[in-house]
Amino acid sequence: MTIDTSLGRQVICVLAALFIVSAGFDPSQAAAQSIDTKAKQAFLIDFETGAVLFEKDAHTTMYPASMTKMMTVYILMSRLKDGALSLDDKFTVSEKAWRKGGSKMFVEVGKQVRVEDLLRGIVVQSGNDATIVVAEALAGSEENFAREMSETANRLGMTETRFQNASGWPDPEHVTSAHDMALLASATIRDFPEMYRYYAETEFVFNGIKQQNRNPLLYKDIGADGLKTGHTEAAGYGLTSSAIRDGRRLVLVVNGLANTRQRAEESEKLLNWGFREWNSYALFNAGDVVTEAGVWLGTEGTLPLIVEEDVAITMRRRDRGDLKVSVRYEEPLPAPVSAGDVVATLSVEAPGLPAQEFDLKAGRSVELLGPVGRLNAAFNYLVWGESQ
Repeated sequence: MTIDTSLGRQVICVLAALFIVSAGFDPSQAAAQSIDTKAKQAFLIDFETGAVLFEKDAHTTMYPASMTKMMTVYILMSRLKDGALSLDDKFTVSEKAWRKGGSKMFVEVGKQVRVEDLLRGIVVQSGNDATIVVAEALAGSEENFAREMSETANRLGMTETRFQNASGWPDPEHVTSAHDMALLASATIRDFPEMYRYYAETEFVFNGIKQQNRNPLLYKDIGADGLKTGHTEAAGYGLTSSAIRDGRRLVLVVNGLANTRQRAEESEKLLNWGFREWNSYALFNAGDVVTEAGVWLGTEGTLPLIVEEDVAITMRRRDRGDLKVSVRYEEPLPAPVSAGDVVATLSVEAPGLPAQEFDLKAGRSVELLGPVGRLNAAFNYLVWGESQ
């Protein structure tokens, strides 16, 4: 393209038509979808970029059932990470915990149970009893712990979520959304990379009773390594899952399915579609020089334009050839310029995605010429049309 180098004119420099930057992708704007699901609610995202690959009533209020336990585990892992607890600490089992119905770890009243066993009992065995033991130990009561759960949810951006208990036991005020469950799953993977491994365990033995993890995807060769199933009559069958292939991770939430078979089939179908039809592309790493910009009346004629964050995108593979990346700035940049000054904009356009813009900063300082130098530069510009 032709670039007008007249003083003060805006330069639009087209850099590439191969990739698009989307570190600031708006998750509320998903591209047109070409797949559907039997789930009443569904939300599929790329873990690294936050790009939304598929959504269906993702912000509609739903009951999380035992997917609630991800928040109980998140808070427990937070205590372990900050050193307030160790895996070998022990919590005492109350009568309330022992009597709790539904899925159980089979703790015994009055006994003390290691924190690591309780963690596995919640993640692998989905023990309602184990969640109450943890809640009472960490907050004094399950009611107090539920308030902490809701506060933590709000801090994580889960604005559509309210917790009333630690297990997901049916309560009309205990609600969330598929979007919020995906946020919680992503936070768990991001904040506790070493402890997240518990979600991939397929069985756990406690009190001589061996139970299998209810996550059906863990038994399939699709890269799944978490997270949590849920089921009540009101909620239907749900699953928050994650899988990683070739270093790329997807996070999926489905809910409102009719049975365990549908839960497994729909989850596998959506994950396979996400990996097959979408891909993540990196364009720049933090600190990369995007291009060089001219400088007016400076001790140097050009300076590098630097991006200060990693920039990558998740997008439909079929649309890759229609992408455009460009840089906009007023050329020439007037001296003096200090390193780190925002002097240009990296702009991205792609089919089906909102335009994205990122600041570009001066990669080094350029001082103003002295009086004689400025006079010579002005003369050259008037005579030869040169900006330096």
